[in-house]
Amino acid sequence: MAVAAVKEYDFEPADRLENFHGAQLLYVGWEDHLMFCAPFAFPFPPTMPFRAVVEQVLPGAFGYHPDFAKIDWNAVEWLKSGKPWAPEMDKSLADNGLKHKDAIRFRTPGLAGIGGSCS
Repeated sequence: MAVAAVKEYDFEPADRLENFHGAQLLYVGWEDHLMFCAPFAFPFPPTMPFRAVVEQVLPGAFGYHPDFAKIDWNAVEWLKSGKPWAPEMDKSLADNGLKHKDAIRFRTPGLAGIGGSCS
């Protein structure tokens, strides 16, 4: 069913880049792990190394899932906006081409949730 707005939207979005004081939003999701039903949104400085996201941030977000401790980070497949992508761990988010409100997901071959249930 199509939905039509009653009137035109006329407002500034609250999630504009300039509202994040030098940070930019990055959405991160884990494929085949629907315990996390949607990507997490993180405000990161664009100068942050990608490795810091993986080693310092993702454990706090996804670490309580039993599969997380089993991840072989060298085998992880990354997606950026749904397309295969290969981040360079020691480069910054900006140098990896990540911009405000980009979405990345990671797939962990051999790990598909609790008992293979994608949960």
